[in-house]
Amino acid sequence: MRTRRDRLRAATVKEISETARRILVEEGAEAVTLRAIAREMGMTAPALYRYYDSHRELLRHVVGDLFTELTAELHNAIHEVQPPDLSRKFLAVSRQFRRWALAHPREYALLFGAPVRGTSSQEDADFAEACAREFGWTFLALFLELWQKKPFPVPPDEEIDPALLVQLRKYRDEDLGVSLPLGVIQQFLKCWVRLQGGVSLEVFGHLEFALDDAEPLFELMLSEISPILGLTYTPPGGPPAAGPSLAG
Repeated sequence: MRTRRDRLRAATVKEISETARRILVEEGAEAVTLRAIAREMGMTAPALYRYYDSHRELLRHVVGDLFTELTAELHNAIHEVQPPDLSRKFLAVSRQFRRWALAHPREYALLFGAPVRGTSSQEDADFAEACAREFGWTFLALFLELWQKKPFPVPPDEEIDPALLVQLRKYRDEDLGVSLPLGVIQQFLKCWVRLQGGVSLEVFGHLEFALDDAEPLFELMLSEISPILGLTYTPPGGPPAAGPSLAG
């Protein structure tokens, strides 16, 4: 059982994180300083060092909390799919990822812009990395489920660029720890680059030179990715397009 002191500390840490996020949203990442947070909370900056050793350590905790929030929203989107099948799950989680990103552009920039590095505590770095990995597994788990139910076409090892092959093997064996053909890992990364890259361009305003509304382009991308994975593309609010649908 936590002591009263532990509960007070946890409440203060939560308030610090919430204050940091509010400043992030209102003023941008560069404004999230220990001094600014202390001023908002009616504390002195040195007092915050009882909770965080550095500005970077604080940001890593904010990053971890944001990844946890985003992951929860993606899981909720998956669980709301009725009837549950892999095609609808893939589309639901992809669309929710974009919706969250557009609704939280500065939070998204903190997660997927320049990474926050160099924390003074390995424990805090591990916390942020663990939250990021949990987010990543949301997408990878769908690929694993799809591959197990109905393997989609992937290139054999000898057809993958040797320089890429080495990196894919390292990523699979050391980071993911899964038993999958390297072609599956390559396909996963190709799809993720298209999905996250397209969302990033939209969030950061790099499509505004041509598009006022990038959603049709995003949906076009989903319609192109889906059949590659043996999935059925369903337009938002519309009937499914012709093709196989995998229950899951």
